[in-house]
Parts: sequence; C-alpha cells; structure tokens
Amino acid sequence: MGQMKAPETSLWSPGMMSVLAAQFLSALADNAILIVAIAIVRAQNHPGLVPQLQEFFVLPFILLAPFVGQVADAYSKGRVMLGANLLKLSGALSMAAGANPLAAYGLIGIGATIYSPAKYGILAQMFGPTALVRANGMMEGSTIVAILLGVILGGWLADHSLTWAFTGVIAAYGLATLANLFVPRLPAERITTTFHPWSLLGQFLISLSLMLKNRDSRFSLLGTSVFWGSGTTLRLLLFAWVPAALLIADNQTPANLMGAVSIGIVLGAAVAGWWVSLRNVNRALLGGLLLGPLILALAFVHDLALAAILMIAIGASGGLFVVPLNALLQERGHTSIGSGKALAVQNFAENIAMLLFVGVYGWAVSAGASITLIIGAFGLSLSMAIAALAVFRRKHA
Repeated sequence: MGQMKAPETSLWSPGMMSVLAAQFLSALADNAILIVAIAIVRAQNHPGLVPQLQEFFVLPFILLAPFVGQVADAYSKGRVMLGANLLKLSGALSMAAGANPLAAYGLIGIGATIYSPAKYGILAQMFGPTALVRANGMMEGSTIVAILLGVILGGWLADHSLTWAFTGVIAAYGLATLANLFVPRLPAERITTTFHPWSLLGQFLISLSLMLKNRDSRFSLLGTSVFWGSGTTLRLLLFAWVPAALLIADNQTPANLMGAVSIGIVLGAAVAGWWVSLRNVNRALLGGLLLGPLILALAFVHDLALAAILMIAIGASGGLFVVPLNALLQERGHTSIGSGKALAVQNFAENIAMLLFVGVYGWAVSAGASITLIIGAFGLSLSMAIAALAVFRRKHA
C-alpha cells in the first residue's frame, strides 16, 4: 500500500503552478483541436462526420470508465497526466499528418479519459480539506478560461490556416507535457501488482447500482447527463445553424457562440452559489426548465447579436441547473460509495448521454432533416425530458 498523502503543499507552490499550467494548456488544446477537426471534415465536404467526431471522443470515457481510476491510483498521478498528454499529442500529430480525423480524435479521447481522474486525484494528495476547495476552484477557473480561449483561437486559426492551427495545438500539448515534468512525483495511492478487469467491472456496476438506487444521486445523474448530452449536441449544431440562419460560413462565429455559452455558465454558476443550496436544490430545476424553450428560440433568430445574447442565456440557465446537481452528487457520493467512484459513475452516465444525444443528431442530419426542424425537435424533447424529471422529483420528494 502506497503512502496516501504527501506533505501539505502551498496553493502557490511551483508544484501547484505546474499542475495548473498543464491543465490550462491541455484543456486549451482539447477545445481548439475539436474546432480544427470540424473544419477539416467540413473542408472535405463531409459535414455528416461532425457528430461522429464527438462520438469517437466520448466512447473511451464509456468503455474505460471502470478501469481508469485504478490506473490513476496505481501510479504517480503526475506521471499518469504526463502519459495522457503524450497520447493527446500523438493524436494531434497524427491528425496533422493526414490521418483519419475520427481515429486521431478518438486517440485524443483516450488520453482525456486517462487524464481526468489523475488531475482531480492529485489535488486530494497535495492539499488538506480546507485548501482543497480553493485548489479545486483554481483548477476549474483555469479550465473555464482555457475553454473560452481554446474555442475562440481554434475558430480563428482554422479560418486562417490549418497549418498554423495545428502548430498552435501541438505547441499547447507539448508545453502541457513539459509542465507535467515539473508536477510533484507523489507516491501512488494504491500500489497493485495485478489488474483484474472483470473484478473492476463488477465493482463499477455495484457502484452504478448504488448511485441509481439513491433518490438524490439518481436525480443528479439524470439531470447532469441530460445537461451534458444537450450541451455537446448544441456545440455541434451551431456549425450547421450559423450558416443557415446567420448566413456566415466561417468557423470562428460558431466557436465564438460556444464561448458565449461558457460565459453564461459562469454567470449561472454564480447565481446558483448565491440562490441554491443542498437544502433547496430543487430550485435548480428552474434553470433546466428554461433550457428547452431557449434552444427552441434559436429557430427564430437571424441576428448575430441576438444569437450571442441567447447563447449567454442558455449557458446561464445551464449553469444554474448543473452546478447544484454536481454538488449534490459529490456530497451523496462521498457519504455512500466514495467521491472517486462517484466521479467514475458520473463520467460514465454523462458520456452515455452525450453518445445518445449526438447519435440522434447525427441520424437526423444523415436523414436530411432541416436545421430548423432539428432545433425544434431538440428544444421540445429537452423541455419534455426536464419537465418529466421535475415532475418525478416533486412527486417523490
């Protein structure tokens, strides 16, 4: 058994700065490479492949969910992050070299799957309970800034030069890998000599069953899964909606609108922190109930400024909805199966939802449905899903 915790680390130590730098650069590249990959398949006149890009990225999160936690615990987490970033870098290099964008983006997805539990787990090793909250806040803040810059820079570079876009993405992954070399080499949490996939799968299924049996954690899992499934679909849908509704054929405009959604999520999260607590968590349903009608309103918008305002409103509603549900899930998971296992179950459920939502969107596109019809069906379906969740929640309160 490895040492469970390293000596307490300062929030402003070189080690923490290395963790933040690696996360920022890796997240920036993750979001930029999606825009670049979309630009490639659009330039090749294969817009139907856009939904499949996201499917190839999220599939590893589903298939590897029972196993990546043990990988993160069995080795020094800084070195796990290093290996994961090298996989992402390999995917970006292969895409730049002309490999199939789906396969290359899938390799980046495998790297992201391995990276996720390590980046959160290392903070728990570096900090005590009081500083851990602030450390998580610093991590999330750097990630939000990276997402905003990644989608905006990715859109701008993809419109000007794919060569420069790949150069930027590869440089970001390379610098993230370099930053990982300066992350403290902490001991493994659980040193294991054997790897039993069937045992791990059984343990994961037990955790999933326990989370679904609990009323609060089931509510949180369903709510956050619907949010991330719809959010991922909206990101892809914008690349078809912008040319049709706004008559703008570049990659930067939909990327900028994705950034507007992220800004709205920050605003919604701030409102949730002030207005919603675990005791009155049902208030979060208001944000969820607004999502469907706001997305439905996209069908009637033909002005860029109005579209940006609507994107911020969609993001704000989503932030108000998902942030309290995340907190509820973490609390219930911590008191039942453990926060690490709860995170694995949450990732599994949310990525299943993303795969299903994006799959239905891809089917509608391949069937030749108009973007207006797709938005209408999407908005109505989302409204009914969250309304059903709200009714069920109130009924069993």
